[in-house]
Amino acid sequence: MTYSIDFRKKVLKIREKEGLSIEGVAIRFGVGKASVMRWLIELEPKKTRNKSATKIDMEALRKDIEESPDSYQYERAERLGVSQSGIYWALKRLNVTYKKNTNSSKSRRRKALIVSKQTKYLSNQWDGYCLFRREWICS
Repeated sequence: MTYSIDFRKKVLKIREKEGLSIEGVAIRFGVGKASVMRWLIELEPKKTRNKSATKIDMEALRKDIEESPDSYQYERAERLGVSQSGIYWALKRLNVTYKKNTNSSKSRRRKALIVSKQTKYLSNQWDGYCLFRREWICS
């Protein structure tokens, strides 16, 4: 909640006049201690930006996504002449995610095969061992 500048001045004036602590004046006026401390540093509320980003052309970004869906953000930024963080926020506004297809790359498939061979070796080695009881079972 934003308090008016008049109220902020009144709170700080009474604090100074009566020699109250920050906590005391906060309790008296029902505001937070952090608010009073912030008002001591800067009385004016922070300015907010109530307009959308203007530099990135959203239609051009959509077209770029359709033409090259696997591009990195820095590559898109170079093509559109904007910053990488600007591309990040624009993609977020467009609800674009970077989920890849479910097919693994060749390096991942090879790695998965290695893991499956290790698992097969371990399962053959541990046949007859009950992990729950932690003992060998004679079959």
